[in-house]
Amino acid sequence: MSVRTVDRVEEAQLLETIRRWLSREVRPIVREYDHADRYPTEIVEQMKAFGLFGATISPEFGGLGLPATTYAKIVIEISSVWMAITGIFNSHLMLALAIEKFGTSAQKGGWLPKLATGEVRGGLALTEPDAGTDLQGIRTTARRDGDHYVINGTKTWISNGLEGSCFALLVKTDPAAEPRYRGMSLFIAPKMEGFRTGRKLGKLGYKCIDSGELIFDDYRVPADYLIGGEEGQGFFQVSGGLELGRINVAARGVGMAEAALAAATEYAQVRETFGKPIAEHQAIQLKLGEMATRARAARLLTLDAAGAFDRGERCDLEAGMAKFAASEAALENATESLRIHGAYGYSTENDVERIYRDAPLACIGEGTNEMQRIIIAKQWIKRNPVA
Repeated sequence: MSVRTVDRVEEAQLLETIRRWLSREVRPIVREYDHADRYPTEIVEQMKAFGLFGATISPEFGGLGLPATTYAKIVIEISSVWMAITGIFNSHLMLALAIEKFGTSAQKGGWLPKLATGEVRGGLALTEPDAGTDLQGIRTTARRDGDHYVINGTKTWISNGLEGSCFALLVKTDPAAEPRYRGMSLFIAPKMEGFRTGRKLGKLGYKCIDSGELIFDDYRVPADYLIGGEEGQGFFQVSGGLELGRINVAARGVGMAEAALAAATEYAQVRETFGKPIAEHQAIQLKLGEMATRARAARLLTLDAAGAFDRGERCDLEAGMAKFAASEAALENATESLRIHGAYGYSTENDVERIYRDAPLACIGEGTNEMQRIIIAKQWIKRNPVA
């Protein structure tokens, strides 16, 4: 991957442009679209124009080539207004990352320019009805048949599943392989004959972005759609992209944690009880103090992980810490903000209730926080062996 240098001035200008766009185009429609669970077609077209679908794709392929630190800050800004729409381009960028990091020259040249403009949009097709965190348990298979592979199976909870047109599809090319990860491969899978979508899955939060089922019934793809051209590399290819995915989820958590804090801070200064603003009551001050600390810690951990990623360092520990801490901060801050707002926070006319519904996703997506704890512990032990 080719990441260009972004100085502070350019980054500040980019973030200010994003803020103006959020204020002018996004904030006014969030509540309406969220409650209707309506796909934000116009917003997607605007994100295309901004280049967000090519945010981390190298400039040589038409992308912006942004470093992970700048990308994370963009995600934080957007998530502070509407977290759901970040999933539309993040899942897409995971597909692009898999191709750019592991694909052949022909795959990069053929697909990345179209992904960078948003002409082709999609995501990752990993999860199955009986395989989520344990990716080695997938059952979708790909069988070689001459110059093609024939794929059969079902994926579920796939972001952009209905609206997207192409996916990085994880399958078993050798179901009998031991250990199981050696039999896994990753394909570029555009929608065509044999590939159909199932139902749109209803969700507590994370509205507007479609989460759907993908069904493969004798789906034939050219052999040169196998990412990297070698079977058995899929598990490593997917794992290599999850670090950036977890940094993205951490950034989403930061945005929500900061938004919940901002809403509570404002409300606590205008709402009065017993003759004074509730911000002057110690019980509320205790909550705000904890919320501010959580949000700040989440931001610093996220930017630390993004910095390690930009330096080309292994950062599964840092990304896991950031994702775990920031997602929990989002959930806890959303809960406390709702409590500070009281009945107003519980109202569908207040954005706090949306944050409260959206936040749990960050604790589940890109690996549950239970799994993050295990990853963190294992990597911590490896980095700190007994002398």
